Amino acid sequence: MQDLALPAAVWRGLQADSEALQGIRRGVEKESLRASLEGRLSQRPHPSSLGAALTHPQITTDFSEAQLELITTPHDTPEGCILELEDIHRFVQWGLGDETLWAASMPCLLLPNTDIPIGRYGDSNIGMAKTIYRRGLGHRYGRLMQAISGIHYNFSMPAAFWPRYAAMLGRRADQDFISESYFALIRNFRRHSWLLIYLFGASPAICRALAGEGGHGLKAFDASTLHLPYATSLRMGRLGYQSDAQGSLHISYNNLDSYAATMREALTRPYPPYEAIGVKVDGEYRQLNAALLQIENEFYGAIRPKRRIQPRERPLTALRRRGVEYVEVRCLDLNPFLPVGIDAAQMRFLDVFLLYCLLAPSPPDSPEESAAIQADQTAIVERGREPNLKLCGGERDALGGTLLNQCAAVAELLDQAHATDQHGDVLSAMQARLADPDRTPSAAVLAALAKRKLSFFRFALNQSERHRRWLAERPLTSEELDLHEERATQSFAEQARIEAEDQGSFDAFLEHYLAPPE
Repeated sequence: MQDLALPAAVWRGLQADSEALQGIRRGVEKESLRASLEGRLSQRPHPSSLGAALTHPQITTDFSEAQLELITTPHDTPEGCILELEDIHRFVQWGLGDETLWAASMPCLLLPNTDIPIGRYGDSNIGMAKTIYRRGLGHRYGRLMQAISGIHYNFSMPAAFWPRYAAMLGRRADQDFISESYFALIRNFRRHSWLLIYLFGASPAICRALAGEGGHGLKAFDASTLHLPYATSLRMGRLGYQSDAQGSLHISYNNLDSYAATMREALTRPYPPYEAIGVKVDGEYRQLNAALLQIENEFYGAIRPKRRIQPRERPLTALRRRGVEYVEVRCLDLNPFLPVGIDAAQMRFLDVFLLYCLLAPSPPDSPEESAAIQADQTAIVERGREPNLKLCGGERDALGGTLLNQCAAVAELLDQAHATDQHGDVLSAMQARLADPDRTPSAAVLAALAKRKLSFFRFALNQSERHRRWLAERPLTSEELDLHEERATQSFAEQARIEAEDQGSFDAFLEHYLAPPE
């Protein structure tokens, strides 16, 4: 069994130097569908009032033209991050007029799969590549699955932390050490992320239309709603971001070299079912290529190593050249009870959890362990709140209790570093949530449906309207609105510049764009 305790030298070192933990950076990328006030997916283009989706730094689209992605800058406090996210939401809601943001991760789309509009990014080569990538996702997985929304949480340690941490381990704080440490975090995160799905999963029910005809294993809640009584996050299960094609793919996170090698194979190896779709048919691209992954972002991992890219640079190439800069957590549902889907308390717990994953012992991974991780995730997704649930390593409550007890040591260090009790308080709240499944967001969703005799569609629509009113009651000041409008104007100018500077054919651009990563 893995040793979950923090190394003694690290614990003693950080107790003596807790200031090393000041300045942790976090940011959010939050996806939300645009919908009419009656709950229908918007068929309108991305609103021009919000700027150009290709180039706006804070407001873009994900898969669908109707699926907004709202992006904060990195912040050194959870409260600062939430304030910016709320500010972006206020501007977006102002620009949407008679539309609203769907409050839930799981969509209720009363239209055919082919009518879900994919994102459009203008006439530049890179803009066309983005649209074709999404067209490929639609062919490979179906557009309905791609309309599922979530929250991505970006996390990084401050530069001043690394020399102190390296000294505790007798290492040199170069980029290789930093990348190695982030991969250790990722391995531990994958082992323990089932706990986050249990604690924060908020999609235990879906609209019947999302599941299709039979074979889904869900139970009827009412005429239009399907659910599982102990489910936590159907978004993270077979009906969500899962891929049979990727199911046999083992990406190794033991170091940057092994990660790059296994990812590169997936990016270059043709996959026969995707070859059958065709790449360019009758002069029109159906997908970027026929590899198992068109580009790196197609891999549906719960966490990713990240490095900011330069123009026309592949994400994997950026990692190989400059190492890991931060990690992106991708297993978080929108909390439909919160106006912007997440709050500062959840962020604070994520900081505790991620820092624990960084500091704790992290043995190498293996294909066998990956299979066990997937089995645990499936159990938590579908039966996470079931009494006495057994996971591969033991009973849920015992495993989670041990893990949270170890996280308590990290919460203590962070409270010491920031002269607060807030990390310990949120840790206590999560221990109570583990002990009582009725305190989880997934249980709260099902309780709201039952108490109010609501379908999932009506519940999600009501919450969407509630959040729309909350934002409307907190309008931007004229100065804030001017700033956002100027940012939108600048994004159109930047898109125009990119389109004007394009040289060569799209085919030539794509050949260079898809050249195998270094």
